[in-house]
Amino acid sequence: MIVVCGEALVDLVPAPGSTGADAPLHPHWGGGPFNAAIALGRLDAPVRFLSRLSTDPYGEAMVDRLRESGVDTRLVQRGPEQTSLAVVSLTPEGSARYGFYFGGTADRLVADPGRLPDDTAAIALGTCSLVLEPGASVYERILLREAAEGRVVCVDPNIRPALIADPDAYRTRFRGWLPSLGLLKVSDEDAVWLAGDDPDSAGRSWLRSGATAVVVTRGATGLVAYTAAGVVEVPAVPTRVVDTIGAGDTAYAALLARLAMRGALTRDGLTDLDVAGWRDVLGYAAAAASITCSRAGADPPTAEELERSLAG
Repeated sequence: MIVVCGEALVDLVPAPGSTGADAPLHPHWGGGPFNAAIALGRLDAPVRFLSRLSTDPYGEAMVDRLRESGVDTRLVQRGPEQTSLAVVSLTPEGSARYGFYFGGTADRLVADPGRLPDDTAAIALGTCSLVLEPGASVYERILLREAAEGRVVCVDPNIRPALIADPDAYRTRFRGWLPSLGLLKVSDEDAVWLAGDDPDSAGRSWLRSGATAVVVTRGATGLVAYTAAGVVEVPAVPTRVVDTIGAGDTAYAALLARLAMRGALTRDGLTDLDVAGWRDVLGYAAAAASITCSRAGADPPTAEELERSLAG
């Protein structure tokens, strides 16, 4: 079982074809961890979501979406606080920019559930939930405790600079996680922001600092993994881009799902996976992300859709 920890929110997304400030906005369920949990469920990976969701209509709809996607919700906490919002603007190329509204919302008040259930093999964290207090300290405590218990810990920081009041303090905190991480997944932009260096140097440095494997997503250029087997690259899968919302979250989930399929979602498994295995895992993630990019909002593929895409 993969336990995904972190926020769920509502993305207010411009209508297809609209890029101006006066574009009508349509609600889509989102948040990096929420998107990753949905993607894992759709890819038939055993997945459980840990978060605090509002009892407002948005929160009710998100719980329904989790269950419809095959996500176990027994660790989802509920509260009367409002659901977080993200207002999305799109560039002409379909890239997304976000403005967040998190004041006093439900996901920031998540409580530590204690040691996770015995069937937990891996935990996955990321995005705003690792930044915004008091929840960030709760998730960090879970990260460190579960790593000490021998579970593989995966992190996608998915950096939102506008939310990070003290960048240097966050970077220091991030470096402290590295020895506990089985898999670190970052975008090339995240890598530059976190390390102040080019993504290649950052990936190699984080591997030396304790992460078992590091995967850097590079948009239209593809993905690269820094591993015990060496550096492995795959190209992106060409697609007609509607927008990039949720593409990185889908790639993250697909990496976890494919590693689990191969029995490699463990510290030893990540270390022992060879170049051919990593190429398969990265190719699976690239294909999944391309499907999400071809659709509006964070709408990851099902396992059947992805297998058809891979079959050509």
